Amino acid sequence: MNRRRPDGVDPIARTRARRRALQAVYAWQMSGAPVREVLAQFAHEQAREHADLAYFEDLVIGVDKHRQELDEALTPFLDRTVEEVDAIERAGLRIAAYELRHRLDVPYRVVINEAIESVKKFGTEHGHTYVNGVLDHAAAEWRAAEFGAARRD
Repeated sequence: MNRRRPDGVDPIARTRARRRALQAVYAWQMSGAPVREVLAQFAHEQAREHADLAYFEDLVIGVDKHRQELDEALTPFLDRTVEEVDAIERAGLRIAAYELRHRLDVPYRVVINEAIESVKKFGTEHGHTYVNGVLDHAAAEWRAAEFGAARRD
């Protein structure tokens, strides 16, 4: 069964890539290991799961490369420092912030929904509600035109 969209994107493989990216970013945050080592640890699992390996790598490398900018951009929407946010929630927020700011090809609603679902799966009981609130405010500012158009629909 072909589940690819007309633009060639396989949404299920993208979801798997995001979930593995959440785990990889979490591992990177906790270990402090170079991101290339973390990618190598997760890459073989990506292939087995038929995830979008290129997207997985883009997310993890993008978070590493833009971490300072992403953390600074997220700060106004947080009620604590970035480092005080639960590690899974922090990983989800960083990945979503990267997508919202650097992957404009992905609709903001998809970014937020995927972040919520990933944090639900791996995070604390109510962590996803925190992530939802932060990202909803961030999307309203960072993707104002898209956000406003969606709100009018």
